[in-house]
Amino acid sequence: MKYRSRDEITATILQSAAVRDGITRTKIMYNSFLSYTQLLYYLDYLCTNELLDHDRQNKKYNITAKGLEFLHAYNKMADLLKLPGLSASPSKF
Repeated sequence: MKYRSRDEITATILQSAAVRDGITRTKIMYNSFLSYTQLLYYLDYLCTNELLDHDRQNKKYNITAKGLEFLHAYNKMADLLKLPGLSASPSKF
């Protein structure tokens, strides 16, 4: 598996949480391919920054409006970086 950035991991967690009734920690962990320690770190980080909301009664996580904005911006940026005319190497002048 390749190295993933924090933004990419954040996006996969938010994508997993973008379901109607919320999602449990275990399902997020499996969908995002994270260890339990990594999962706890990212869930705390995302809840602190108000990208995820934790429903303690049902033990489920839901994406917030701010999380949806982040996910939309991340997907738009990823689409822009995949344009066919661009190359990864710097151009020479």
